[in-house]
Amino acid sequence: VQVVESGGGLVQPGGSLRLSCAASGVTFSNYAMNWYRQAPGKERELVARIDSVGTSTNYADSVKGRFTISRDNAKNTVYLQMNSLKPEDTAVYYCRTSPRLGSWGQGTQVTVSS
Repeated sequence: VQVVESGGGLVQPGGSLRLSCAASGVTFSNYAMNWYRQAPGKERELVARIDSVGTSTNYADSVKGRFTISRDNAKNTVYLQMNSLKPEDTAVYYCRTSPRLGSWGQGTQVTVSS
């Protein structure tokens, strides 16, 4: 199983980014998908989760109402739309199947700064 995250970058507070995660080596539509993030000096935390068919989602309280997780099973891809970004959203963002298969990808860096 391999995942490749992309879409990160530098954005000003209040801005938006859309992250993508392409998965391979797995029957993508059989698995829920999670987005995690890890800020400098902090533990990795679960940010958002989507079930295998995209009908159920869950979010960490810190991102609820600002982030939206979605998926396209035809493209083996999960997305994270991030709006109203704050400096505390700065982190490396990772995706992973649930339950976890394979290893962590390289992640994509999101930096929110003016």
